[in-house]
Amino acid sequence: MADKFSRLLSQLLFGNAGQRGAPEGSSPTNPLLKPEQHPSGGVGSIAPVTSKVLAIIHNPIMHTHSGRKIKEVYNWQDPDKLMQGYGDDLRECSYGYANFQIVDRIEVDGFPVKKDGFRYSDQNFAESWSKRQFHQPDAVDYLAMVREFKMIERVDAGEIDEVWLMGFPYCGYYESIMAGPNAFWCNAPPLEGTGHAKRRFVIMGFNYERGVGEMLENMGHRIESMMSKVYSDRRGEQNLWERYIRYEKKAPGQAECGNVHFAPNSLKDYDWGNPTPVKSRADTWYNFPDLSGEAKTMTNADWGGGDIRKHHIWWMRHMPHVEGETGGISHNWWEYAVDVNRVRV
Repeated sequence: MADKFSRLLSQLLFGNAGQRGAPEGSSPTNPLLKPEQHPSGGVGSIAPVTSKVLAIIHNPIMHTHSGRKIKEVYNWQDPDKLMQGYGDDLRECSYGYANFQIVDRIEVDGFPVKKDGFRYSDQNFAESWSKRQFHQPDAVDYLAMVREFKMIERVDAGEIDEVWLMGFPYCGYYESIMAGPNAFWCNAPPLEGTGHAKRRFVIMGFNYERGVGEMLENMGHRIESMMSKVYSDRRGEQNLWERYIRYEKKAPGQAECGNVHFAPNSLKDYDWGNPTPVKSRADTWYNFPDLSGEAKTMTNADWGGGDIRKHHIWWMRHMPHVEGETGGISHNWWEYAVDVNRVRV
């Protein structure tokens, strides 16, 4: 269990949704969003939801480095600030709908065990890092963590809805993985051995060597997995998800919002900084479910000039987020992104 300090810090940073302060130097409205990215309408009468999070931070003490924690030894980022920025961005991207509340924060003085039973020590990790040669297979033993932190018991009791793992490079996490009954692909194969849980839940994997932009990428791929499943039985123009993710290279003359790796004009993965103008209907999605608007010329300046965090915010802000449904599919796609149990299997 987290010590009293960890619990107090969790409450101070992530207490009641809607009551926590903005990060230092920011305003209540995300400074990464341009004014035109706040279209009228928003969520309207859709009630915000809160997802309760168990945050597990692997941050072992390196006795080979004067007893400093691994984050300090390598001057990596502050996991708490990263989680705060990530949660704030998702609240903004979803027009206030998605509120992730960390209800328990556990900082672990230890290295997670790998799937084959291997576990780093502070000495052999330091040697591996200096040589950039790491143990293979890298994959973490998820079931060991599920048992250690009683994830299923806590999900079943309603204490938590999902888990955030925060770790250093080569912890072996997937960006996301789904557990529980009838779990399905969530940017990783479903976690076998967890089907006895009462409901599905996602274990997110974050790397505090990186930034909030990479955390949003993990969520972006989670969204891609959810919406692909939601629309899996729809064909042609009835598959609005396939329409949403169109980009020029794949669908010439039909670009819309693109996907997590491809902006509307991208020619390759992560090509968010491509300055080539493109005709795109991305902004028609602000008026969902009315998608009758015309394409307009857009460039990388519209989605952040190549910045990963700005692009992902732009992409998520365009997702449908209004009341109603068509053919049994909600007009608020954030329902599926936040609660994977809303996705029919």
